[in-house]
Amino acid sequence: MEQIVVEDLIKTFQIAGRTPGLWGSVKGLVNRRYREVRALDGVSFSIGRGELVGYIGPNGAGKSTTVKVLSGILVPDSGRVTVMDRTPWIDRIEYVRRIGVVFGQRTQLWWDLPVLESFDLLRDIYAVPQKDYAATRDELIEMLGLGTLLDTAVRQLSLGQRMRCDLAAALLHRPELLFLDEPTIGLDAVSKLAVREFIARLNRKHGVTVILTTHDMDDIEALCRRVLVIGDGRILSDGTLAELRASVTRERWLTVDLVDTAQVTSVTDPDAKLIRREGNRFCLAFDPQCISPPDLIARVAHNYPVHDLFVENPPIEAIIARIYADRS
Repeated sequence: MEQIVVEDLIKTFQIAGRTPGLWGSVKGLVNRRYREVRALDGVSFSIGRGELVGYIGPNGAGKSTTVKVLSGILVPDSGRVTVMDRTPWIDRIEYVRRIGVVFGQRTQLWWDLPVLESFDLLRDIYAVPQKDYAATRDELIEMLGLGTLLDTAVRQLSLGQRMRCDLAAALLHRPELLFLDEPTIGLDAVSKLAVREFIARLNRKHGVTVILTTHDMDDIEALCRRVLVIGDGRILSDGTLAELRASVTRERWLTVDLVDTAQVTSVTDPDAKLIRREGNRFCLAFDPQCISPPDLIARVAHNYPVHDLFVENPPIEAIIARIYADRS
């Protein structure tokens, strides 16, 4: 069942411009110039209930604009959006009761209040029954490890602590749909792992639909079964990570660690290409339809003093970069 349906979504912005310098500022007061930027240019996709979808693209591609339209913050110029049988910007009051939104660089908590008092205020805003609120709050506190933070003012939290509290705040009213816009931006490795684990558990245990926008490809690989790629306001790719890779290249990488490189200046093979060297480590790119991984490994091990080796897919960052390069 489709929970989100987006058809031919278009959104443009008028950006003011002026000539640099003092005289340019004066002229701009009288005769301001504008240029039109099309943030969304015919975006279409659908998402089923319970999916966990990655929505990725470079800065200015249209990710955050899409999320703001889907959450009812922005009104598009044209196109159709139906989320849970509602139009977000028309049925906004009733609609926002059923969604949660987390923007990584903004907080919905009150800066000078303790975390728990912010939670209580959100309960009042969403009119959540006290019994339901207490059960949900206690579950989120346990899942996100917030017990020691409840009496701390929000302004005194670290970035990782605040992000975990913001996730809890977005879920106190038990939304069916969660939008996460850069939820791990600026977090350390431990905090990132905690947030990822929570998102996966939330999706798996409660069936909450999650749309995740991020520049961190590790988040995408760890969490998302489906990936939407957007560039210049248009959807460039829609599918699983495996399908995304297959649509760009069949290439795989063989990374070889040699015992001693004193006498070895390079690792070569007629069916592979050396793409990187870092000390004793050499990385070869090859097409598994031209030579199988076992055959390539056997040849390299026969010709060079191998200490260790492994075969992997190119990182998702490399795949995404190729998509952008092909479409530019």
